[in-house]
Amino acid sequence: MLQNIRDNSTGWISKSIIGLIVMLFAFTGFDAILGSTSNSNNAAKVNGEEITLDALAEAKNNQRRQLIQQFGQDFDTSLIDDKLLTEAALQGLIARALLVQAADDSDFAYSSAAIDQFMLLAPEFQTDGQFDATRFDQVIRQMGYSRLQFRQMIEQEMRTSQLRAGIAGSAFVTEQEAQAFARLERQTRDFSMLTIAPDFNQVTVSTEDSQAYYDQHTAEFMTDEQVVVEYIELQKSALAEQVSVDDEQLQELYQAEIANLSEQRRAAHILLEVGGDVSDEQARAKADEALKRINAGEDFAAVATELSDDVGSAQQGGDLGFAAPDVYEPEFEEVLYALNKDELSAPVRTEYGWHVIKLLDIRAADIPSFDSLKAKLAQTLKAQEVEQRFVEIIKDLEGLAYESADLQQPASELGLTIQVSQAFGREGSNDGLFANRQVLAAAFSTEVLEEGANSMAIELDPETTIVLRVKEHMRPQQIEFAQVSEQIQQQLTAQRAIEQAQTKGEALLASLQAGQTSVAQAQEADWKTVEAAMRDQDGVEPQVLQKVFKMPKPQANAAQFAGLSLGDGSYVVLRLKGVNDAPTPLNAEELAQYKDILASRAGQVDFNALQKQLELDAKIERF
Repeated sequence: MLQNIRDNSTGWISKSIIGLIVMLFAFTGFDAILGSTSNSNNAAKVNGEEITLDALAEAKNNQRRQLIQQFGQDFDTSLIDDKLLTEAALQGLIARALLVQAADDSDFAYSSAAIDQFMLLAPEFQTDGQFDATRFDQVIRQMGYSRLQFRQMIEQEMRTSQLRAGIAGSAFVTEQEAQAFARLERQTRDFSMLTIAPDFNQVTVSTEDSQAYYDQHTAEFMTDEQVVVEYIELQKSALAEQVSVDDEQLQELYQAEIANLSEQRRAAHILLEVGGDVSDEQARAKADEALKRINAGEDFAAVATELSDDVGSAQQGGDLGFAAPDVYEPEFEEVLYALNKDELSAPVRTEYGWHVIKLLDIRAADIPSFDSLKAKLAQTLKAQEVEQRFVEIIKDLEGLAYESADLQQPASELGLTIQVSQAFGREGSNDGLFANRQVLAAAFSTEVLEEGANSMAIELDPETTIVLRVKEHMRPQQIEFAQVSEQIQQQLTAQRAIEQAQTKGEALLASLQAGQTSVAQAQEADWKTVEAAMRDQDGVEPQVLQKVFKMPKPQANAAQFAGLSLGDGSYVVLRLKGVNDAPTPLNAEELAQYKDILASRAGQVDFNALQKQLELDAKIERF
């Protein structure tokens, strides 16, 4: 079909498609078209707030990075279902937007000073115990944020954490609830079990039985469908030799690099917050009083420790550490950069209150020489050029592969070599190129397998892209009975042995439950007795323990019986003899631990319920 469209792209088919599109425009109207266009850059809207496609793409990339960090660099990201990843990332963004909106509605807030303090004291942004602006920029750039975006993200995270803590921390558990839960959890049970294993020696499968099974299930005995493919592979690393840089380019990059370097200033401040019972005039008066005391000879650090509402820096005598430009509020920063070393400012107003600022120290920008950076700059510039060249060649490869009837032309024009694979099936190989799910999907797609087209460009990883086509297609063939007779015999033997074990076990269980057979009479194998078994008892199958703890408590001297099949084909008959409550109630320390655990669980349930309700009440549009 795809090849036919290519061949007739200037014929009557294309004209018919254009005509159909015109008709659709006429019937649906331009309002619908414009409406869809207005949201072309959005993935969703949450109560009118937009979630952009860029934000969704970044969220997906973050999830991919987390998976790679969790499973290692060798993790095959092609195994990830892109549709599921997109849905998970979008759902996470929607949930986050709802929480931020709920925090807004609840008037949760963090002061600008608290956010500054978080960033200045975060170990990820420090070098030798001091805030490092260069490191800060590097880290947030790797995360995909500008300074303003990162600050906004931190502020939102802090407020939604307040909301979570407020909901989850409000849950409580009574002493009676904790004691009741502990009695159940610490309960033990006395039981015995009889395991009836499949006896393969008691089963006979004739050749006629195997032949009959083969005749009834011929579709199970087919050779695997396989293909041999031709492919061309584009490696980014192969382009490095084709790229060179000159000193003029390096000088331009050097100037851009050092332009980002600037001096750092170590500030201390006293913050008098405005809000609540404190008016703007009262906060200003406190700031004036603090300045008056310092000018009269009192130590700035001592006054800051006593008066400052910025709890984090107050403990350090108001010290905020070294910081580069664009870290603090604009009003704060303008005054800071107008001060001389050891100079005090007049009270400065920001949106969070009044500040008295002292400049403690100035660290001059350390500008490296061109020669010291030349090798690094050349590597950076070369990498950029290789990346650009790689993207351009991929576009060329896609176009040539689409237009060509084979791989000869794209390989020749791009200087690539056509390679040929070994035969492989839809499940692929255990490792290597043909274990990649994207490659398998392309090789067995209708366009490539049935219509003989070249595949689209397949990105295996950020460094490698391939295009393939099917060279040979081996369709499934019927396997002769003689080749699989032994396999069928083993399969039927196992199946019948398991069925016999289950039938025997169920018959014994029914007899025990009816009182027709006593435990003493059921001597086919030894009963294994377990006394005072806990819910996580070692040496007992988890399935058995789950079944035992679901059985009703025996009445008087009448034991309870049950049975279940295990994964290995065995059938287990269970006899519950007794249920033992915890010997002693919880002491004060144990009670506190159980209450904390149960309250944490209840708090999480409450928070999950809040998230669910926010989603139910919200107007959510997905595009």
